[in-house]
Amino acid sequence: MLDRIGIRLPIIQAPMAGVSTPAMAAAVSEAGGLGSIGIGATDADGGRGMIEALRAQTARPFNVNVFVHATPRTDPARAQAWLEALAPAFAEFGAAPPAALRCIYPSFNDAPELLAMLLETRPPVVSFHFGLPGAQAVAALKEAGLFLMATATSLDEALQIRAAGLDAIVAQGIEAGGHRGVFDPAAPDDALGTLPLTRLLVQRAGLPVIAAGGIMDGAGIAAALDLGAAAAQLGTAFIACPESSADPAYRAALHGPGARHTRLTRLISGRPARALANRFTALEAAFSGVTPPDYPIAYDAGKALHAAAIARGEHGFGAQWAGQGAPLARPMPAAALIGVLMDELAHCRRQREP
Repeated sequence: MLDRIGIRLPIIQAPMAGVSTPAMAAAVSEAGGLGSIGIGATDADGGRGMIEALRAQTARPFNVNVFVHATPRTDPARAQAWLEALAPAFAEFGAAPPAALRCIYPSFNDAPELLAMLLETRPPVVSFHFGLPGAQAVAALKEAGLFLMATATSLDEALQIRAAGLDAIVAQGIEAGGHRGVFDPAAPDDALGTLPLTRLLVQRAGLPVIAAGGIMDGAGIAAALDLGAAAAQLGTAFIACPESSADPAYRAALHGPGARHTRLTRLISGRPARALANRFTALEAAFSGVTPPDYPIAYDAGKALHAAAIARGEHGFGAQWAGQGAPLARPMPAAALIGVLMDELAHCRRQREP
């Protein structure tokens, strides 16, 4: 798989929308790994701009990630109940909840202009999160020569990825930071960890597997490769790099006590996502029995609450996504981190030599 993508090292930097930047992805790719950008939180023009900025900094392969969530159902009653539940938090900062909520991020399947942009710009690798594109989109992207990957959290999702004709599977364990890649957030989640999920997919899925979730150092990469993974994907490990767009409060929280107590929550966006424990995640118990609007409609409320809190100097309502390995994050440039990871991986391999 690595030869087909054109990378030298078995390290993929996770495409963290809102955190990964063209500069970070370029640094990782230049160092021999696969750098990634997430364009799920922008439109076709924004995605094109990010791809152009990335190409201006490297000629090496890179990955562009898009969100393929189900089209959200508009439910005014549910949205109103959600806003009413959030009202006390807004009131603490002298603000009122929004009068209405919007769908702020279109799904790839609902935005043909995103497909047209990818066919025009032709990034070497495209990955999908939350689901799969339609057959015509897959055929068009493959005809354009792109390498296609998608996230799976279960064997059933992995088999759907294979049936759709994609080239590789990202096995996302429950330890991973950010949004769970589950295709159906309303369905039961077996919450498989990275180790069993990776091994299961290596044995049964029939495609190259990239292990993701809780991997922070060379020893974790070695474990993933020992399980048969073709590569390891790291996200939280790169948040502390200067090239990331994480703000100072996010960086400080990554090295604070909340990093030892990450939480899987729907409160922020309406979809399950793992974040650092902060004031937003602490509201979870108070929202028992209140159903959030569909993703990303609920995220509109979460962003508005964060903005109201920031205006009063409170940073504990941000989407501070991070995996369970957060306490192991090391602040250093992305290229230097790649070098450290490879040194650690080599050390693990040397220890096994007779």
